[in-house]
Amino acid sequence: MPLALFALTAGAFGIGVTEFIIMGLLLEVGTDLGVSIAAAGLLISGYALGVVAGAPLMTALTARWPRKTALLVLMVIFTVGNVACALAPDYHTLMAARVLTALAHGTFFGVGSVVATGLVPPQRRASAIAVMFTGLTVASVLGVPFGTWLGQAYGWRASFWAVAAVGLLAVLVIAALVPAERAAPEAPDLRRDLRALMRRPVLLGLLTTVLGYAGVFAVFTYIAPILTQITGFADSAVSPILLVFGVGLVVGNLLGGRLADRRLQATVLGSLAALAVVLGLMTFALHSRVLAVIFVGLLGVAAFATVAPLQMWVLERARGAGQSLASSFNIAAFNLGNAIGAWLGGAVITRGPGLGAVTWVAALVPVAALAVAWLAIRLEGSTHGGQAGGSSGLSSQPLH
Repeated sequence: MPLALFALTAGAFGIGVTEFIIMGLLLEVGTDLGVSIAAAGLLISGYALGVVAGAPLMTALTARWPRKTALLVLMVIFTVGNVACALAPDYHTLMAARVLTALAHGTFFGVGSVVATGLVPPQRRASAIAVMFTGLTVASVLGVPFGTWLGQAYGWRASFWAVAAVGLLAVLVIAALVPAERAAPEAPDLRRDLRALMRRPVLLGLLTTVLGYAGVFAVFTYIAPILTQITGFADSAVSPILLVFGVGLVVGNLLGGRLADRRLQATVLGSLAALAVVLGLMTFALHSRVLAVIFVGLLGVAAFATVAPLQMWVLERARGAGQSLASSFNIAAFNLGNAIGAWLGGAVITRGPGLGAVTWVAALVPVAALAVAWLAIRLEGSTHGGQAGGSSGLSSQPLH
């Protein structure tokens, strides 16, 4: 894998830390800014909605730019947003700064996915996407725990200063390592790109992403109370167990990319089926401490084994110049799935059968995603004589 991919990974790492670090600092932020824990928790929702809104907006605004330039500008926005978070004098300013930071998220991963696939031979495209997304998984394993410790030891603002420093470093390595495009970028045609986005295969791919990740976050959002109230772990045990989840993310991410390079359709279907099985069996495993830890790790593997295949799935079906927009929308779809999953888990707890039922209810969602993916493959097979997925349709500017 070329060094330029690891420059993209550095940017992904910073974005991953920013997205999730607030989970470990809710008490510190709430106390310092004089708001409730629930209000502080809305900083997570605000970020997710910023990603959903920012993906199409920023992709459209940067469509005329060379992709390297777009990546650099997005990382600058990300860095400035984190500086604004560190300096925020009150809750509302912090919320606005979080949304500003989130605007860069979807388009960075969308454009970055297209750039990553252009840096490697055709048979390594999904693995290239997985390498970039490794930044997110490493953020979960190392960045978020370290940032949480830093915020608890030196104040929550110190964590955002640290992430801003990571953003500055990412700007420098992207500028140094990501190759420029040889040819001028194709003139954007928003109507054409939107038509490509509205094609049935792309829409079904986006829906598959939303449903797949809604199941993951229906459980992950409430993993702490699940482990303490159902399995019986002490509060202090939750962080080490989440490290097991993070290791699972790294393994699943790389495994999903490797398998998708070999057989994309089979990997999409297989990873969603595995996710549904893990979530369903987790319902029973949670009553044993040993099995609970094992299944938390398996959930991490199954969750991120879907990421590179689903991103590649949408990229292949977008084709041509509309890939950046479709890729960014798919990142927004992941975040929309996060928001829906958190709502679903909360509804099961407060209005449904309760905390113990979250896992098996969550398992039904990737089953629905599996059905959508299977339908998409059948429809493509009937249209193209069963050749869907054989030709990638990927198109990017030549790089040097």
